[in-house]
Amino acid sequence: MITLAIVLIVIAVIAALYTISVYNGLITLKNRVKEAWSDIQVQLKRRYDLIPNLVEVVKGYAAHESSTLEKVIQARNMALNAKGDMEGQAKAENMLTSTLKSLFAVSENYPDLKANQNFLKLQQELSDTEDRLQAARKFYNTNAKDLNISIESFPSNIIASYFKFEKAELFTLDESEAEQAKKAPSVKF
Repeated sequence: MITLAIVLIVIAVIAALYTISVYNGLITLKNRVKEAWSDIQVQLKRRYDLIPNLVEVVKGYAAHESSTLEKVIQARNMALNAKGDMEGQAKAENMLTSTLKSLFAVSENYPDLKANQNFLKLQQELSDTEDRLQAARKFYNTNAKDLNISIESFPSNIIASYFKFEKAELFTLDESEAEQAKKAPSVKF
């Protein structure tokens, strides 16, 4: 009788330790996803901060391209305000990337602009930011995938369900837009 009680206590302790371990692992993954999303937000803010300066430099050389400049600013503002769902944020970012591509295409018609040191510096900073943003997206999606696997895998799915852990949404671009995003910042002047 005492042996059975000891065995049951040992099983209960092992189950409790396992539950604690899985729970702590899920918390770690959840916090990594939050940290990765924060990294994306930092790079997006940097990108948003660079765009007005870029527009001002272009405005000085290409004043009659105001519709392109307005579209860039409008896309920036939409992306800046696209808080909440991941899909809406991705769409806004894709639109911003597309308008930036058109801004760089417009600048091709202005040799003085292409030679302007401020423009070149801003273009390089934007390119660096795009690279950092791509790395941050990859980091985020890797952490989100790891969390989702833990939430969906047996037996951790039981603990995740009990404690109401939610799957993380991946931050993805459409394939054609992803190609545009890769091409836009690498325009050489």
